[in-house]
Amino acid sequence: MSKDSTGPDLGELKRRMEGAVASLKSEFGGLRTGRATSSLLDPVVVKAYGSEMPLNQVGTVNVPEPRMLSVQVWDKSMVGAVEKAIRDSGLGVNPVTDGQSVRVPIPPLNEERRQELTKVAAKYAEQTRVAIRNIRRDGMEAVKKADGMPEDEQKKTSDQIQKLTDDFVKQVDDMLATKEKEIMQV
Repeated sequence: MSKDSTGPDLGELKRRMEGAVASLKSEFGGLRTGRATSSLLDPVVVKAYGSEMPLNQVGTVNVPEPRMLSVQVWDKSMVGAVEKAIRDSGLGVNPVTDGQSVRVPIPPLNEERRQELTKVAAKYAEQTRVAIRNIRRDGMEAVKKADGMPEDEQKKTSDQIQKLTDDFVKQVDDMLATKEKEIMQV
């Protein structure tokens, strides 16, 4: 059963959970192990113009050399905010302002830094698990609110939603284990 006229759309719930996992993949892509990549700064959010914006909406990220990132900030008044956002991002980098750009040297990964990165990866994974559980909650509420759905059908649909949730949470756990192994590899 994909769609009951009164119940939740399991295909839609699955699509939303897949979206959460895809988001985690891109966040993990930002957790590079040794080499600088522009995606490293993807999770950085800058307080700009009275709201929070992704870093790539206030400047251009370049990789001039393997252990250096450079952010060319478009609005000179935002340079300080960009530097602060990168410093406070939990990525363990120390940005340096250079005129209208911010240079971000990527430190070599020592054991302590690897431990920090695994904690960041774990935090991303937990945020994804929470998002998946929220999607499950939406589905379960739709089951409860479904008028005219027989009780055994509600139970069957609830079980399907729970199985879908368990499958996606396991996928997140597997991705985290793989990423932690990759980070800790010397």
